[in-house]
Amino acid sequence: MTVLRRRLKIEEKNLQSINDFLLDEDNPLVSQLLELIEKYGGVDDINKKAREAGRIDTLMNLLRKADSPYTEDLEWLIKQRDADAFISIPEYRRKILGVKADSIVFNESFAVTLEISACNYFSWMIEEAKRAITRQDLMPSRFIRVRSMKEQSQDYEIAAFAAAMKIIGASFVETLDTKGTLPGPDGFPINVHLGGPETIAGYFGGVGMPNKYALKWVDEFLHYYTKYGVRQVLNINSGSVVLGYLLYKLGIDIEFKISVFLGNDNPYSCFWTLMTAKLFSREDGTTPLIGFNLANSVNNSTIEMSAEIRNAFGFEDMVRLEHHILETYRSIVRQPYDRLGELLDIADHVGNISAKHEGGLLEIEKTRDHPSDILDYFISKKDIEAQRLMDKLTINYLDKHDALNRTAAALTQRGLTFLAAQNLHRA
Repeated sequence: MTVLRRRLKIEEKNLQSINDFLLDEDNPLVSQLLELIEKYGGVDDINKKAREAGRIDTLMNLLRKADSPYTEDLEWLIKQRDADAFISIPEYRRKILGVKADSIVFNESFAVTLEISACNYFSWMIEEAKRAITRQDLMPSRFIRVRSMKEQSQDYEIAAFAAAMKIIGASFVETLDTKGTLPGPDGFPINVHLGGPETIAGYFGGVGMPNKYALKWVDEFLHYYTKYGVRQVLNINSGSVVLGYLLYKLGIDIEFKISVFLGNDNPYSCFWTLMTAKLFSREDGTTPLIGFNLANSVNNSTIEMSAEIRNAFGFEDMVRLEHHILETYRSIVRQPYDRLGELLDIADHVGNISAKHEGGLLEIEKTRDHPSDILDYFISKKDIEAQRLMDKLTINYLDKHDALNRTAAALTQRGLTFLAAQNLHRA
């Protein structure tokens, strides 16, 4: 077996071939990327603009200058944070466990990130904060967004949400408009042969970013990175994943998570993802891959083996394994789907994992006249208002908040730990 295993060694000449290709002055793949970077002023200028744009005072000044209604909500959020209106972690543990909580030593090294998706509207997060104060709930430490960037930039909601995340101490991921759905950021089809649900089977053979669109993804990222300081974005295509690695290697401080739609559903696909991250890591060992969603079909064995791969490459503290605990009630999985029990079995020995809540509790969802639906993510605000859906979608989102708090309570009852919004919930 040892002799046979040695055949897998990657020859240095093969690695040299990759380097030769990347460094070739006539390589159009790299040259076009470098031209995009120069379009935005070069690496140092891009990062400088992004740091300035992403500062809380810059974002707040932008909103005040635009006379944005979001400013009042953000100031309210700051006031609540500073007044310690949100429950502390020790108080939360006593709420769940009673006085027994004071005698338990919680191991923070395996804390589970409390993640919610998709928080497509700033107003939802504000309603969530109000509920958290009233009920003494926890706020997530990670928010995923899947709303049109072009649409939400029209009223500066991108800036408002980014500011809110700074205030509460949470990470967030935006989904760029350059992706395998229609239309693209320029209003034109990305894949001219595909439409909506009537061509759904075609997405398995052509979803993503054909032809020029991988570079358009970079262009779109650099626009929002330099304008609003948006650093973490969703990545759904192998080409844009590679471009994300190249950007980081060149010095752009991009961070991205890989979507569930990319299909990391077995340890070998996870090996492929993490191997590429290792190949293009910086000299200090860091990678822009800050997390990736495992497919909802994976079991705990796959998560454990993927964690071993991640740890072998030195990425345990950098790359989060993000796992769906619940999915939307409609349009993505066959129900019932609830993975909380499996999370509780793995959370005491696999570090840096995320519990993603994309749906509400099943017993609640089935009572809603409009249960959560993944297809709702792609409805424009104009159509939501025309169909009078906003109140129902807000309820769907708050159901996810409740589900997230069920997870936090279950972890606490097992003596396990979690990561909530760090500026709101004192340790």
